[in-house]
Amino acid sequence: MRILALLLLTLASAGAHAGARAQLDAFSQDIQGLSANFSQRVFASDGTLKESSSGTVQLQAPRQFRWEYLKPFPQLLVADGDHIWIYDPDMEQVTVRQQSLEEQNSPLAILIDPAEMERQFVSKEGGSGQGLEWLDLTPRKPEEAPFDRARLGFGAAGLVRMEMFDGLGQRTVMGFSAWKRNPAFAPGSFTFQPPEGVDVVGDVAPGAQVIPLQD
Repeated sequence: MRILALLLLTLASAGAHAGARAQLDAFSQDIQGLSANFSQRVFASDGTLKESSSGTVQLQAPRQFRWEYLKPFPQLLVADGDHIWIYDPDMEQVTVRQQSLEEQNSPLAILIDPAEMERQFVSKEGGSGQGLEWLDLTPRKPEEAPFDRARLGFGAAGLVRMEMFDGLGQRTVMGFSAWKRNPAFAPGSFTFQPPEGVDVVGDVAPGAQVIPLQD
């Protein structure tokens, strides 16, 4: 669940009949932040549903996000620009690590920073299907990416669906709704302070930075 959440990044509205890339470009213009509801389903290679969850996501330029699972079990992931914090209330544990290239190998990066599209992925129009316009993404450095390919599906309300496929045949399907562009985020949305009494695993390194991918 944690890795899947770090993979995510997507968009919302633009012309209902425009191609998927045109919709992405229109939506990302002047964007500084996004919020939405999400649902997530993970399927095994034989099509069996392995897990299902839902929650909320908030994204803020250049590299901050808040990904909160609400059902079936609470879990919170916060990227503050330097570190990723993963809080599991049931286990009373926080895991922390530097925010790095791992989090950039994600379709989500292209939403807040469209320049990541060309740096990270080979993109092509995926045509129409299921009432959506699809954009196909293939990582330029597959050895560093946690998935083989991704598909973003756009409808009249913006990004509606994201699908990711890994080398083992597993498929992750994300559904998005209620997108808000440049919302007023609550203070502290992209910072995290471990609750008193919980175990903290990992190191906090001062001055850690997210380094852009190089061509």
